Amino acid sequence: MVYNWNLKVAAVVCRELDCGSAVSVEQRQESSFRPVWWIYSHCVQSGSALRECATSDTSSSILNLTCSDSVRLVGGTRLCSGRLEVKSNQSNQWGSSVCEADFDLQDAEVVCRELGCGAPSVLQGALYGEVEAPMWTKEFQCGGHESALLDCRSSGSDRNTCSPGKAVGLTCSEPDAVRLVGGDRRCAGTLELKQGHWRPVMDSDWILKEAAVVCRELDCGSAVSVGRRQESSERPVWRIDYECVQSGSDLRECAGSHTSTSILNLTCSDSVRLVGGTSLCSGRLEVKSNQSNQWWSSVCEADFDLQNAEVVCRELGCGAPSVLQGALYGEVEAPMWTKEFQCGGHESALLDCRSSGSDRNTCSPGKAVGLTCSEPVRLVGGDSRCAGTLELKHQGHWRPVMVSDWNLKEAAVVCRELDCGSAVSVGRREESSYRPVWRIDSDCVQSGSALRECAASDSYNSFLNLTCSAPPSAPAPSSAPPSDLIIRAVVLPLTLLLVNVALYFYCQQGAEAGQTGEHGAG
Repeated sequence: MVYNWNLKVAAVVCRELDCGSAVSVEQRQESSFRPVWWIYSHCVQSGSALRECATSDTSSSILNLTCSDSVRLVGGTRLCSGRLEVKSNQSNQWGSSVCEADFDLQDAEVVCRELGCGAPSVLQGALYGEVEAPMWTKEFQCGGHESALLDCRSSGSDRNTCSPGKAVGLTCSEPDAVRLVGGDRRCAGTLELKQGHWRPVMDSDWILKEAAVVCRELDCGSAVSVGRRQESSERPVWRIDYECVQSGSDLRECAGSHTSTSILNLTCSDSVRLVGGTSLCSGRLEVKSNQSNQWWSSVCEADFDLQNAEVVCRELGCGAPSVLQGALYGEVEAPMWTKEFQCGGHESALLDCRSSGSDRNTCSPGKAVGLTCSEPVRLVGGDSRCAGTLELKHQGHWRPVMVSDWNLKEAAVVCRELDCGSAVSVGRREESSYRPVWRIDSDCVQSGSALRECAASDSYNSFLNLTCSAPPSAPAPSSAPPSDLIIRAVVLPLTLLLVNVALYFYCQQGAEAGQTGEHGAG
């Protein structure tokens, strides 16, 4: 049956069947339930055999896989890269590498297409290691339009030798298989993925940390928001395995066929991003022009001030700027933005700001803008700013955080963020009805990500209360009653003032009396 299967898991089956690379994963719906085997995908990826990962079940959703027949890429970092191996229809045995001299770009185009990948991007001998396996003995002569490598013509004469280091290594680009549609711009809308067919991606509690992978793949800026669109009836969708994505695999390899009514909407920034930082709200500032739309440029510190920083932090959905410093997140030799930004601080996007008329041609080393925006987090309703119900501002809304097995280790992240010392206690506050909340993925937080990157929208009636110790430099909040506070704050200082005034006049009178005595003696 189908559950959470994707190309990465399917690749295990293709290897076990002595087929080539995994090309597609689909599901077939039957009219009634029947006995099936449920295969645990994580069990398969751990290295166990399929039989060890199977349990009996019933389902109407049946798994269909397609593997390539006669070509595969081995030893690469993903399904679309590796050393090329070919299996002859006659010998029915793998292991024949291809000599670089017998393979050109048109041949590579056919292989990449056969494997469901994009156009070839790198073609080089021994790129993915060298082996002493048998070499394919004929030169391929593809026209570039064929659907399979073995459909191509080949030379009549055999090759007997191939120089060491000349086995073909091939990297195909990822196909144009990811897009955002239906939004008001290219970097916002419903996430769709192509694996044979374009389908939307279902919302399975996505967070900004996952969305950031999509934004990078689309060459957009930073991930700003994650939302969902509910449809009236179920439809075929792709379900993305987040752990698969986090392992470094491409989105296409991590997609499994599914049905759902909940569709994923993403928003990435169009023209600004922060790179090289510890969170989505920190890093070296890079800007991409609406006109050039070709590359990201760093910004010179001399062309950027605090008002500009306020606009960037707002555009990225972060809090107010807390640190603005050149080379804070590394220096690069990337192109520099050539004009000075002149924001008023109220604009919604950096490229909405006015800029200087003249171009800047140089920027001193170590002066590329590094920016840290604060995380929009607060504790409310407590007896100090370091205690109360945890609230997070995300996607423009302040909402409480729901209780979900938080402990002091996770709470410590919040206390540090608020400069409130150590975590003292974790509690809950119950309300009578459900309301919108943020649910925080604790594993995500403990991995070092900021709270906002780990938040998913939900509804609940139990909210998280935290107590942190006071900041080390500040006294603990007083628990004295209001009357005592008034005495301490008003009466005591007044009394001290009156005593000082009395002492002053007393000393003055003493001095005058002394002077009178001296005159009398004279």
